[in-house]
Amino acid sequence: MAATAVRYLRSVGAATVAGPALPVEPLPRPELRSVRADERPPVEAAEFRRVLGHFASGVTVVTALGPDDPDGPAGFACQSFASLSLDPPLVTFMVARTSTTWPRIARAGAFCVNILGADQGALCRGFAVSGADKFAGVGYRAAPATGSPLLDSVPAWVDCRIQAVHTGGDHLIVVGRVEALGTADATAGPLLFHQGRFGGFRS
Repeated sequence: MAATAVRYLRSVGAATVAGPALPVEPLPRPELRSVRADERPPVEAAEFRRVLGHFASGVTVVTALGPDDPDGPAGFACQSFASLSLDPPLVTFMVARTSTTWPRIARAGAFCVNILGADQGALCRGFAVSGADKFAGVGYRAAPATGSPLLDSVPAWVDCRIQAVHTGGDHLIVVGRVEALGTADATAGPLLFHQGRFGGFRS
């Protein structure tokens, strides 16, 4: 699987090791096989969302800044972030194939995961809007390893280079190799998402 991912990244011009980022094009949407008469049809999308909505997750903003991106920094709100491997240090997030932000992150070849705190629901909503200037009024600095936008006041961050990209139905599974990470003094706790609403953590 790793070799397949490397071949894909090379075929679209992405850097597979640290170095200057090269253009990467998004994968095409896969052809979905029809359900035969003797097969059980898949679950309804609404029911899928309803049941999976019971799983609470943390909330992040994934950001990137390509050296030649005329539109400046890119970013989107992401709840499908997780740690993947300790050795080597890898993390992962999922992004829809239809995302207009993903091609810009892919071209940058690197990203920063900004882990949001309990009081940053408004910041998350701003990055969840499509087509808007998501960075308007948002302070940030360059992450130390990749230069990706590190948002002000986030309690934790993870600075990564793209290691691999895998297909996952109507989403892509992006694996990042951690180059740097850190935390800030935060007492508000994490921002959580559950059944379509933001919440916090209480011990």
